[in-house]
Amino acid sequence: MSDTVYQVIALTIYMAAMLFIGWYSFKKTANLTDYMLGGRGLGPAVGALSAGAADMSGWLLMGLPGAIYVGGLVEAWIAIGLTVGAYLNWFFVAPRLRVYSFITKDSITIPSFLENRLKDTSRLLRVVSGIIILVFFTFYVSSGMVAGGVFFQSSFGLDYHLGLVIVSAVVVAYTLFGGFLAVSYTDFVQGTMMFLALIAVPIIGVFVTGGFGETASSIRAVDPALLNFTTGASLIGVISAVAWGLGYFGQPHIIVRFMAISTLKEVRQARRIGIGWMILSLLGAISTALIGLAYFQQNPGASLGDPEGVFIVLGQIFFHPLIAGFMLAAVLAAIMSTISSQLIVTSSALVEDLYKIAFKKASTDKQYVTLGRLAVLVISLIAAALAWKQNATILDLVAYAWAGFGAAFGPLILLALFWRKLTTAGALAGMVVGAATVIIWDLLGTAAGDPGATATTNFMGSVYEIIPGFLLCLIVTLVVSMITYKPNKEITAEFDETERLIKERA
Repeated sequence: MSDTVYQVIALTIYMAAMLFIGWYSFKKTANLTDYMLGGRGLGPAVGALSAGAADMSGWLLMGLPGAIYVGGLVEAWIAIGLTVGAYLNWFFVAPRLRVYSFITKDSITIPSFLENRLKDTSRLLRVVSGIIILVFFTFYVSSGMVAGGVFFQSSFGLDYHLGLVIVSAVVVAYTLFGGFLAVSYTDFVQGTMMFLALIAVPIIGVFVTGGFGETASSIRAVDPALLNFTTGASLIGVISAVAWGLGYFGQPHIIVRFMAISTLKEVRQARRIGIGWMILSLLGAISTALIGLAYFQQNPGASLGDPEGVFIVLGQIFFHPLIAGFMLAAVLAAIMSTISSQLIVTSSALVEDLYKIAFKKASTDKQYVTLGRLAVLVISLIAAALAWKQNATILDLVAYAWAGFGAAFGPLILLALFWRKLTTAGALAGMVVGAATVIIWDLLGTAAGDPGATATTNFMGSVYEIIPGFLLCLIVTLVVSMITYKPNKEITAEFDETERLIKERA
């Protein structure tokens, strides 16, 4: 059999497994909490790998190795920032959000938690945050579909649109029917595949390239600066890279996993699993790029082409075609895990945070679940329509979507969990200012480096927009909250109860 046939067999097995998990989860989904939050019954391993796989996407297997391959270890500062941010998120936010979201009327989405935490009777906070999630994630899902289409186009020479349809159909099917459970279980499988692939390539590769010493010598032969963490780096550049970690506190598709883990004790277990998975996976991605530098230096006749394909190419060189096919499936898993996670959060926002408020008549849980599935379908169709033409503006949006969510929601989540005096007015003002700052900062910074650019424009272009967005959101939220704060016995009682439970179960 040809290599392509082996690869198609591997991808077919992977796709069939994802659909089976969707069917299995469909059988276990009985009500809206099951569909949107898995009945708050995730185990530590599933919760940890689900959060990790939803977070990393194709960046872990393609973007990061490609950046290291071209720029060297100086590009690893983003990975360092993300690791620190993820750990702090698991340590501070996860346990408290798991307890507090249950105490506040069993909130199952981030907008509903903020509304219930602050006793916002106007419903404005929930609506605005729901709209932000709906709009940004629709484009985010679209970008993932674009990545899926490009994957099939570059890996198998298929038509871009056919690849887009294949990826969209499978991921929509298991998300639509299986809901949050399907997304979480498939994320667990996908996260495991990503981890094994990223460990296998550098382990085999270091033997192929002659051991650690010979590998390092080959990399130095390309450029000694590639093994230096500071060559070519500026202080602002390093700070901006590390600041990616700030985004974790406000990513709805990641922190919603904290709300779904079974118990507070299992949150701690999930933290250890999740951070261990993340550190080893990131080290695997970085090592893959370094092995690629050594291998192609030693084998000048071999061709890489696109640096972002270094993981895929090395997998095809080092392993049997069937194993290489599962390596390709790992790349597809990274793409699909993020799409499905974003779809279920967007569906939750549409049904739980917008529909229930706009149409106040009571519906049964079965009707809400049906609406949730319909929402997944509608959002997917809109996202696919946006992705049908490979529009660069969609991909550009992803570059600051992380910053947008981090700046709009990150400070609010932290203050909601740890500060008694947060108010609805403060949260609304901070959310709007954070999101607007990211968008405006990015727009003004796009002209950086142009001949007519001013010093201010160049500065804005060099500073990651999450830094001003996060800081301004935090400052505005604090100031407005202190001005508008009025004691509320119910809020105080829930805050105290959360404190008690956290200390009791620590």
